[in-house]
Amino acid sequence: MTEHVHLSVAGGTGFITLDRPQALNSLSLDMVRAITAALLAWRDDDSVAAVVLRSTSAKALSAGGDIRFFHTVAGRTPREGSAQLDDFFTEEYSLDHLVHTYPKPYVALMDGVTMGGGMGISQAGPQSAVRIVTNRTKIAMPEVNIGLFPDVGGSYFLPRTPGHVGLYLALTALPIGAADALYAGFADHYVPADRLPALSDLIESTGGAELREAIAAFAAPLRDGAGAAELQQHQALIDRHFGQGSVADIAASLRADDGPFAHHALAALEQRSPLLLCVTFEMLRRGATLGIADCLRMERNLVRRTFEHGDVVEGIRALVIDKDNAPRWEPSRLGDVTEAQVARFFEPAWPPHAHPLRSLR
Repeated sequence: MTEHVHLSVAGGTGFITLDRPQALNSLSLDMVRAITAALLAWRDDDSVAAVVLRSTSAKALSAGGDIRFFHTVAGRTPREGSAQLDDFFTEEYSLDHLVHTYPKPYVALMDGVTMGGGMGISQAGPQSAVRIVTNRTKIAMPEVNIGLFPDVGGSYFLPRTPGHVGLYLALTALPIGAADALYAGFADHYVPADRLPALSDLIESTGGAELREAIAAFAAPLRDGAGAAELQQHQALIDRHFGQGSVADIAASLRADDGPFAHHALAALEQRSPLLLCVTFEMLRRGATLGIADCLRMERNLVRRTFEHGDVVEGIRALVIDKDNAPRWEPSRLGDVTEAQVARFFEPAWPPHAHPLRSLR
């Protein structure tokens, strides 16, 4: 337990409650370690039949990783900064793998902002996931905003959305709500915020072994309240534009379309790091054929290469530190990105026997 992660067990259910509201529960290394330790202990504890992840704040489950920390440590001496970044990403991705492969029902109350690293600790595997969204849910994989890429398993769960929805969300970094989360396969149930107290009472009073079925029965009549999914309405446009063979082709396709959807998507793309857009495109292409462990290993390699390149440090500076919203991307134009620059990100940073996530299966 840390001051930002509260742990408890009641009625055969383990509760993980995030409590860092001033930072929208952005994940620190201490928080990652506390969650990991709890999940490992409960995984082999027969008295714990299910796990619930929740927040003390109605504003967010988790807004992601602590990017101010990334910027701070990246500015230290190469050895010191690299070691701290290595620890964070290795342990965060190990936690994401633990969540995805968890053998017990894993209930994630995705109320409020659930982005980046928050998605990583919410997207459990199909045998365990009980993911709940509300009318306050705001989901995104916003990493390209800061010159990073959609990590925490994004290379696995984004390509497995309908059509090219995952690529659209990865490249534009645009947020979605509950209906779109259900359509994309990021959530299982919808519960309006005013019904959360009743859901909490149900969870508290139901034994862990019966929790999955109880939640499903509670939420089933409420699903239509999520409304229509805009992603479904735009599916044909998403597939038409984002089904192109490269980011440059996607941009050209959007540019040739006078409709509001294309204008909005193109405006988003034009703000992002051109190089990291291309890296993200290639990452999702590869991730579509990989298992979760190999996806996380690929992402861990990409993190090392991304910080070596520097666009992520510049992106955090421009959007979070100085807030001038004028990142100086390198290269600055999509047309100047070369295949060799993209390929460099996928070159192994470690031999297989030394990869920090070599033990994941």
